[in-house]
Amino acid sequence: MAYVISDACIACGTCEPECPVGAISAGDIYEIDPNACIDCGSCAGVCPVGAIDAE
Repeated sequence: MAYVISDACIACGTCEPECPVGAISAGDIYEIDPNACIDCGSCAGVCPVGAIDAE
């Protein structure tokens, strides 16, 4: 099960460096590659707006 970033994302970039496998990419909102995500939850713990949840 991968984590996903919702439309609540404010594209602050806080989550990207927290991913140990580089599964997060920048954009208008950030995105998590479900094939690369290892379900560690590191990104969800740092999101200031709670936009990242388990799928």
